[in-house]
Amino acid sequence: MSDRSPNRDQAERWNSDSGKAWVEMQALLDQVLEPFERLVVETAFPGEGGQVLDIGCGAGATTLAMARRLGPGGHCLGLDISRPLIAAARARAATDGLANATFVEGDAQTAALDRGRYDAIQSRFGVMFFDDPVAAFANIRRGARPGAVLSFVAWRSPAENEFMTAAARAAAPLLPPAPPPDPNAPGQFAFADRSRVGAILQASGWTAVELRRTDVACQIEERHLMDFATRLGPVGQALRQVDAPTGERVVAALRPVLGRFVTDGVARFNAACWLAMARA
Repeated sequence: MSDRSPNRDQAERWNSDSGKAWVEMQALLDQVLEPFERLVVETAFPGEGGQVLDIGCGAGATTLAMARRLGPGGHCLGLDISRPLIAAARARAATDGLANATFVEGDAQTAALDRGRYDAIQSRFGVMFFDDPVAAFANIRRGARPGAVLSFVAWRSPAENEFMTAAARAAAPLLPPAPPPDPNAPGQFAFADRSRVGAILQASGWTAVELRRTDVACQIEERHLMDFATRLGPVGQALRQVDAPTGERVVAALRPVLGRFVTDGVARFNAACWLAMARA
């Protein structure tokens, strides 16, 4: 497998502080995102002994979960652009003794995948970051055998994800001005538009495309809430670039905003997503 990824901005981001933050926050992120792990693995599972590709596998939770379902006769390959996350995933597989879960650092848009190998392709929030999503999904399809299933989750619109955008909205007045976001640019909400996602999949050769509106109840313990908001996502990125007084003002502004989601020591929120499925 080789990698000549054009996604340089994403590579730089996920191989620097953002990737390291995700490694350090791995346990919390796995806990928060566990309902999506179950959803993706269930819909992608091709049966025991199958071959599965996990796109944007991060620290490996979904890859490991699928490998357990596949059994020793199957195999799940996790692919991610982030060296720190791949290293963390390999360490977890070794600790868990899962020889049928392996990991490769690479960009799914350009990686030289084994043609026609995979019975299923899955992704938990790992496919919204390609510079050229049609080229990426066409390349992924080349790795799928005829009839293979594609299953992934992606965020719907920012307006439908109040909790996921609350910190960025509260911090914006205190941070240097930023240009208006391009809704189709690579990023968390790049797949918010249902018709665009369907068109991308069809243009890249996938068939039987289906996008289901999926709302998932999520929660974070209050004691972890500020770490989640200030170390990850756009606010986490911004705080790494501002001076200490600005950072303190941002943190102070976030506390009452995020506190509105807390009841009995737990922040609860709805995650508004697409569950996308298609066939090769």
